Amino acid sequence: MKHLLLLFIFCIGLNSNAQQVEIENTVKTFFAGFHAKDTVKIKSVCHDKMILQSIMEGQKGTKLEEEKTSEFYKLFSTFPADMKFEERILSYNIQIDGAMAHAWTPYEFYINGKISHSGVNAFTLFKENNQWKIIHLIDTRRRSIK
Repeated sequence: MKHLLLLFIFCIGLNSNAQQVEIENTVKTFFAGFHAKDTVKIKSVCHDKMILQSIMEGQKGTKLEEEKTSEFYKLFSTFPADMKFEERILSYNIQIDGAMAHAWTPYEFYINGKISHSGVNAFTLFKENNQWKIIHLIDTRRRSIK
């Protein structure tokens, strides 16, 4: 009986770890598409009803901004071809409860190799048809002084 209980606990741990990897890979796919300016790749991991918000922190105070998903996707076509941007994810903190998950990812954002701003992303994901989809993304943005 004791061995059966240990095996059960071990299997639960493996399942939880596998789901964490799936969620981390969903976020990585989002950013792979983001960096490549590939909206098809980004859309592959985003829910149709995704909500996008940003908390801007600056000298004039803090404000909450919301962006329409269609505008977010359209934005990629306006970037100059020679503009390189990279959002470097510093770590992942993932929590899961059934078909809902949350990924907290501190980041630094670089434009043409120079740091622009930093903050944290908070992804809320929903498991639909055995695939994790991003349903809400909110981030904080603070200008870097470097």
